[in-house]
Amino acid sequence: MAEAAKSASGGFPSAVNGGRTVEECQAMIRRSLRTPMVKFLREHLEKFGCSIGENFIKSVQCDELISGGYVRGEGIRVCSNHMNMQDEVNQVVIHELIHAYDDCRAANLDWADCAHHACSEIRAGHLSGDCHYKRELLRGFIKIRGHEQECVRRRVMKSMSANPYCSEAASRDAMEAVWDVCYNDTKPFDRAP
Repeated sequence: MAEAAKSASGGFPSAVNGGRTVEECQAMIRRSLRTPMVKFLREHLEKFGCSIGENFIKSVQCDELISGGYVRGEGIRVCSNHMNMQDEVNQVVIHELIHAYDDCRAANLDWADCAHHACSEIRAGHLSGDCHYKRELLRGFIKIRGHEQECVRRRVMKSMSANPYCSEAASRDAMEAVWDVCYNDTKPFDRAP
């Protein structure tokens, strides 16, 4: 997942505490597939003509310090060795399904383009619940007002740091340039969940 055009979403930053086996994580993925948000996203991918086969979401061992990633043409990988709880797996699957949805609906999406990558990261961070205040408190970020947008910005920059086509300055500029449009784009949801 080192090459941005291949790694697409750049991965989902992880906290490491032992992790699970590939088999345990795959069972957690199967449970995740039954959650309402995951079902909703899968249905909308299918509506756009992007089929989600049985092996689209797989558990793997990862050397990188990420929780998972989406790769165009390959699907979603969840890093079992960085997963400990069902909620973590659910969050990775939802986050990466939003990248898959973006890739599906935008015929010209170029993961090597900093603005395209930033937009999908903004949407995934905002729509997946990654930045819910309870998750932020558990990460040690204690801010009540304005925490969600600050969290999304921080996590976009962290994800984009894996994109070899985007320097930190280019990533920040791209994020700021597309922020309003992408943050307010809640498709396939009617509003941010």
